[in-house]
Amino acid sequence: MELNDWILALHLLAAFALVGAEVIFSIQIASLWGTESTARVTSFVTLSRVATAMVIAGTLGTIVFGVWLAISIDGYEVWDGWIIAAIVLWAIASELGRRAGDEYASAATRAGELAAAGTESSPEVAAAFGASRGFWLHVATSVVVLVILVIMIWKPGA
Repeated sequence: MELNDWILALHLLAAFALVGAEVIFSIQIASLWGTESTARVTSFVTLSRVATAMVIAGTLGTIVFGVWLAISIDGYEVWDGWIIAAIVLWAIASELGRRAGDEYASAATRAGELAAAGTESSPEVAAAFGASRGFWLHVATSVVVLVILVIMIWKPGA
């Protein structure tokens, strides 16, 4: 195997980590949809930390190894339209995901505070884990990641 094969493998692993984290967050959101249970929300915190680590590794790995591949592989250039589109969408998805994560992290923190105070259920928690701002930011992030995957697979204009 050549170096570029290893870089491609790492790029793909990073993409799998990123998409896997999106799936984990989607399952968490679906599982907690409309729940008022503060204990149920706090029970997902550890899994959220794992998925967050996957997002960080996936986000950094996809950009670093992707740009590296664009530079090192003959026939591709960083300024190719599909690569620029993927990089711009990567930045958009990163920011949308960060904002969604902030929304859900603050809701989980609040649920933890309420649980520690002995409050078992809260409409505030139910609102945060419903059709909230965090939910729509997560949906937008997922759509942008899907578009990036389509661009990476079919490489329009390449």
